[in-house]
Amino acid sequence: MRIAVTGSSGLIGSALVRSLLADGHQVVRLVRHRQALGARPDGSVAIGWNPARGELDRAGLDGTQAVVHLAGAGVADHRWTEAYKREIHDSRVLGTRTLATVLPTLTTPPAVLVSGSAVGYYGQTGARRIDETSPAGDDFLARVCMDWEGAAQPAAEAGIRVVHPRTGLVLSAAGGAGGRLFPLFKLGLGGRLGSGEQYWSFISLADQVAALRFLIDHPELTGPVNLTAPEPVTNAELTAALGRVLRRPTPFPVPDFALKLALGEMAVEVVGSHRVLPTKLLAAGFAFAHPQVDEAVRAAL
Repeated sequence: MRIAVTGSSGLIGSALVRSLLADGHQVVRLVRHRQALGARPDGSVAIGWNPARGELDRAGLDGTQAVVHLAGAGVADHRWTEAYKREIHDSRVLGTRTLATVLPTLTTPPAVLVSGSAVGYYGQTGARRIDETSPAGDDFLARVCMDWEGAAQPAAEAGIRVVHPRTGLVLSAAGGAGGRLFPLFKLGLGGRLGSGEQYWSFISLADQVAALRFLIDHPELTGPVNLTAPEPVTNAELTAALGRVLRRPTPFPVPDFALKLALGEMAVEVVGSHRVLPTKLLAAGFAFAHPQVDEAVRAAL
């Protein structure tokens, strides 16, 4: 299969590309830097696009059977200034809009667009169990996710199957939140964040990649699909799991006020709670390799 991937240099995108290439698929990377265009040593091919300007190499994309769109500014990469919040929003919405507008006009459009989203769609939901039928929240990330998903509508209206993987906390020592947390815990400097009672809907990187590929291969799946492990845990439970697996103490809790001082508005996400269940994935027969938090932490390490 010929599959195009945006965000291919990120934590999830790079793992997905490796997995696809290992199984003999052709991978087309969409990249913004002209010097990176052309054939890559790993066997993939890079074509150009400029999502902010709505520009895309149509000829290079024509004939792809699936597109996985993962590009977007990292939510936790910088403090949330007004300028960076615009970048978080626009880097997702403009790229999605570009793809959704161009794909239907190709000579041979892809059958499916897997266009990223996140569990932030639901807002802060406390301990309440959430699935794909639950309504959107009303905070900043919820509004971003609504616009992000809505930008893919032109592709759906043109008959392309559109799936929105609403991704949770991807556990990996190679990047993301895990890339920041795990070194502290290895040094014995870890601890719960805030009260520790907030739910974190995690997923291992291996399960994230497998689930994205599952979405490509299963035509019955459309619309939002939660990509989270079946049993979300609280931050305190995740902290305990890290301590068990690493055999390190976890004595240093970080209080809410310190998180707010350090992170500003983004602290809302750290101490906020999402108890999100992968109802549609499980109903479609997806089998998690790491359904339990201890397993996911071991896989991450």
